[in-house]
Amino acid sequence: MQNRIFLSPPWVGEPERAAVAAAFDSGYVAPCGPMVDQFDRRLGALADQSAAAVSSGTAALDLLMEEFAVGPDTAVLASTLTFIATVGPAWHRGAQPIFIDADPLTGTISLPLLEKALRAVARRRTPTRVLVLAADIYGQTCDYDGLESLCSRYGATLIVDAAESVGATCRGRPAGHAGAAAVYSFNGNKLVTTSGGGAVLSRNPEIVQRARWRAQQARENKVWYEHCEVGYNYRMSNLLAAVGCAQLDRLPEIVRRKRKIFDFYLALFCGDKRPGHRVAPYPCGDFTEPTRWLSVFLFPTACVRDAVAARLAAADIECRPVWKPLHLQPVFKTCRVYGGEVAEDFFRRGLCLPSGAGLTRTQLKRIAEAIRG
Repeated sequence: MQNRIFLSPPWVGEPERAAVAAAFDSGYVAPCGPMVDQFDRRLGALADQSAAAVSSGTAALDLLMEEFAVGPDTAVLASTLTFIATVGPAWHRGAQPIFIDADPLTGTISLPLLEKALRAVARRRTPTRVLVLAADIYGQTCDYDGLESLCSRYGATLIVDAAESVGATCRGRPAGHAGAAAVYSFNGNKLVTTSGGGAVLSRNPEIVQRARWRAQQARENKVWYEHCEVGYNYRMSNLLAAVGCAQLDRLPEIVRRKRKIFDFYLALFCGDKRPGHRVAPYPCGDFTEPTRWLSVFLFPTACVRDAVAARLAAADIECRPVWKPLHLQPVFKTCRVYGGEVAEDFFRRGLCLPSGAGLTRTQLKRIAEAIRG
């Protein structure tokens, strides 16, 4: 019996096992410890800014919502083509997101539509704080330069959700190196994993320092427990940070493997010239060097996409549609959206294919046979 092929399982092995054993033997099993400190330093070096590891990417976003006092009076403009966690922390604080469509050529947040939304917010009579939540997607970044220019012009605070783009670059800048702050995710399916985890990033070290402090219950520097602010228990475990450090050692190889898998699919689909069978890779801007965390392709029609997905499912191979746009989610039905048609089209025709860095030649052959039918 063949084993199930998953969409993006973690690629871990002896290096991660050895790192956890060393952390365990050190006695630092509880949250915080030397491996967390090391992980912070290495993330800072990777992102070329300050970094604080926390329990999840969502926790990192929540800490930033606290930092920038997001509430009902905050206009939050966000990518619609992303996971719900991008806007979840803002929503819990009473903000009503305004969703921005994807750009058909880059696959990330549309700058012209974002500017249109920023102009509309600027015309409001009621003073409003403006926050832009731009989500990188599938291992590629947004146009950071364009985003920073727009946010500067309209007085908006930019936060980048770089949960899906660890290891990518934007015109040479590391993923998340933009705006006031950014977040990473190290969930089990991400390119770099700690099983569960995330990080707050910023070129302003004080923002990161406050995030780290709040993540540790906002305890004052006293011998006893003293608090002038109510914080959060968003700390990362020392054991999980050890896994993260081992994963960072393997980051270049993980990215190399991910890109090779994407090239495999590209060759597979480019070879089919039959009318109605043309398949295109998910759009990617020329400003970003993607990691290809997930290999995502757009099929000619929803029917063709669904047929391929059904063949893969029958072969016990996991795949998944492109993110369902947030403006289509029932919970956000009252929220405004600028555009939406592009993201909806990507959702109808897009498919995320198995992209695990540990995929073998035999597994890739099995995937190809299922797709070819």
